[in-house]
Amino acid sequence: MTGALTVAVALVVLTGVGAVLALAETGLTRLGQVRALALAEEGMPGSEQVAALLSDTSRSLLPAALVRLFSELGAATIVVASIPEDAGAGAVIAIAAATGIVLFVFVEAVPRSWALAHPRRAALMTAPLVTLLGQVPPLRALAMVGGIVGRRNGHDVDAHDPTVVSEEDLRAMADVAVEEDVLEGDERRLIHSIIEFGDTVAREVMAPRPDMITIDSGDRVSDAIEAAISHGFSRIPVTGGNIDDVVGVVFAKDLMRVARDGGEAAPVRGYARPARFVPETKRVAELLREMQHEKFHLAIVVDEYGGTAGLVTLEDLIEELVGEIVDEFDVEDPLVEPLPGGEVRVDARLPIDECNDLLHADLPRGDWTTIGGLVFGQLGHVPSVGEGVVVDGYRLVAEKVIGRRIGKVRIQPVPPASSTDLTGAAGRSERAESA
Repeated sequence: MTGALTVAVALVVLTGVGAVLALAETGLTRLGQVRALALAEEGMPGSEQVAALLSDTSRSLLPAALVRLFSELGAATIVVASIPEDAGAGAVIAIAAATGIVLFVFVEAVPRSWALAHPRRAALMTAPLVTLLGQVPPLRALAMVGGIVGRRNGHDVDAHDPTVVSEEDLRAMADVAVEEDVLEGDERRLIHSIIEFGDTVAREVMAPRPDMITIDSGDRVSDAIEAAISHGFSRIPVTGGNIDDVVGVVFAKDLMRVARDGGEAAPVRGYARPARFVPETKRVAELLREMQHEKFHLAIVVDEYGGTAGLVTLEDLIEELVGEIVDEFDVEDPLVEPLPGGEVRVDARLPIDECNDLLHADLPRGDWTTIGGLVFGQLGHVPSVGEGVVVDGYRLVAEKVIGRRIGKVRIQPVPPASSTDLTGAAGRSERAESA
């Protein structure tokens, strides 16, 4: 009787230890370092210990995982050793299956499910135990050996650390927060914009070369003022002989001051301020910091050959974060126009990423970043009005072509049966319809 009681107590203790450590592992990894640091800033008792554990999970959680494994193996060993020698194979199998079910339910399923639902409480309750296990020399040594072996086999523990928050995690957290009414939709879009802002380069936000308004250095101040008024710009690039030779930037306020003093006929070259030049691959986050620190609002974007690719303004960068900024005097065609039948008409300058978000599509990106560039890239030539191409289940039709430039593109969903049409056939069918 005493032996049976000892076995029962040992099984309960080992099962309890395994359950508590499973609770600790799940609670700590579910809580994450970001939330642990937030709790520490709030002064939550025990949160600093949790944050310390999550700062190096490869050392803090491996000892706990090792003890949990030993407890489960110990419980299973005791059960096996307690089976009578005359027990049949069927009884052995039944006892083994029952042991596995009990361990799964009480050591894995129940504690982990509770920890998933209450990660903060689980982490705070078990942090002292996990810290204590991490200080036991044999456990710490075995954990270190396991970590070294894992890294040598190409498995970096920290690289797959569930407590590390990635950009995808932040986006998912924002989406979940909106669903749970913690954040507004506009706040989620701002978070997504901020995350994407770090990966955006100047080429993606600039006004392209054909859209640039410039004045020649030999033009009169009065002509420059007229250009500024007609286009509504406060800063205009000044060119020497052509658009690739930008020699400076004139400010409308400077020109108006000169005109007030009777200098309308003077050439603008004498009043141009130095221009700032940035490569088209420059990160906009870095450019924004430079604009703030050095106090300039406009930069000329140059390509790898030193030619002018476009220009970018401070407003362009801010719009990447908060969306389009339109004042009461701006008159612009909408970038997106819904049409009957699920079709949309978009400006050819619309970025492919925004179009994919709009349509929930997966239009490809290559050497192009806009819808117009995608049409050019797929056709391989300047399209005529009505010519189109089928891409990823959508027919993209050039509705407006200005010279060698696409102005508007109509996007039509294509039924799956016809989405395998050849590009040339698609183009011919669109030209026929437009005719």
